[in-house]
Amino acid sequence: MKVRILRSAVEDLASARQFYDQQEIGIGAYFFSCLMSDIESLSLYGGIHRVQNGFHRLLAKRFPYGIYYQVIRSEAVVFRVLDCRRHPDWIRKNLG
Repeated sequence: MKVRILRSAVEDLASARQFYDQQEIGIGAYFFSCLMSDIESLSLYGGIHRVQNGFHRLLAKRFPYGIYYQVIRSEAVVFRVLDCRRHPDWIRKNLG
């Protein structure tokens, strides 16, 4: 299965990477590498994750982030990458 990452998800990743780099230099790159690895796993496991708010949600392995995607014509399309520590209403609003 192909994986496509929409601009909104790329912006989420960039914002989170910047946040982690402000905590300590190098953590942002590690965050990005880990999340990209999780996203790439969708080529094998796309569509098996629990559906939440109309999207499949893959929980990142090393960081508290959810990768929200849909399977469209045999392609895993990543819409958002959101911090799971945020209030559920904020997550729903950002998925809308």
